Amino acid sequence: MGGAFYFIYSQLANNDKLDWQKFLVLFQKNYSLGGIAFLLLLSILNRLFEILKWQILVSFLHKITLPEATKQVLGALTTGLFTPNGVGEYAGKALFFEKSKAKKIVFLNLICNGIQMILSVVFGIFGLLYFNANYNIITTKTVSLLFSIVFVFFLSLFFLKKITIKGYSIEKLIHKINEIPKTIHQKNIFLAICRYLVFSHQYYFLFLAFDVDLPYFILMATIASVYFLASSLPTFQFLDFAVKGSVAVYFFGILGVNEWIVVFISTLMWFLNVVLPVVIGSYYVMNFKIKIEQ
Repeated sequence: MGGAFYFIYSQLANNDKLDWQKFLVLFQKNYSLGGIAFLLLLSILNRLFEILKWQILVSFLHKITLPEATKQVLGALTTGLFTPNGVGEYAGKALFFEKSKAKKIVFLNLICNGIQMILSVVFGIFGLLYFNANYNIITTKTVSLLFSIVFVFFLSLFFLKKITIKGYSIEKLIHKINEIPKTIHQKNIFLAICRYLVFSHQYYFLFLAFDVDLPYFILMATIASVYFLASSLPTFQFLDFAVKGSVAVYFFGILGVNEWIVVFISTLMWFLNVVLPVVIGSYYVMNFKIKIEQ
């Protein structure tokens, strides 16, 4: 855990794109205790919706309390910090359950994260189309090609759904998903939408705090595009801010937003939604290790 905190400190202290002098001037100008509390509240809601999603999904196997779900989600987030695309999170959650339930827990986590990814893709595609309609960064031919690729992909899934690889097939996966009650899926989707709206609007309010004056729909479309494209790239959780930041710099650069502002906002989003939960999660991880040793 010490290595994780040292890395976080070094990234914040040694990143030459973070102009702390400009940030402090702007912070003193726009400082608001209520604004800071509001941003922290959005971070709490972001993780709370994720915790509630997990609690509801796990209820398919057995009921867990909100504190238990919190421990599992934040502990797993910490264990997945240094793994590609947070895959360590799957193993992290499985460790809180009996070994016989490991596969089922991994499957439930796949559903939990999968719906969030689907929403990022759906909102992201609409965001890209809206952004492109205003700034024309992608040609009509490219858009048509992308839709053709997506269509062929889903068509292939339909025809290949019965093909089995090592005992697994798309048809079996769909059957397993359908075994979970519809009410659980509905709650999962609702909470995933709430979570998406919370963190995307947190991004939006940070731009307002940095005096970025752009139309609401343009900003939200750009945010959706950035999250969609950044989520499509393989990365590590601890480098999430750098990946999202580099994609954001390109898109917001087209809108005329200063690079240092974009980098700061991406870093703040990472700090509020990854670093702070990891600090809490590290407590659960260390306690969990102590229990194993005992």
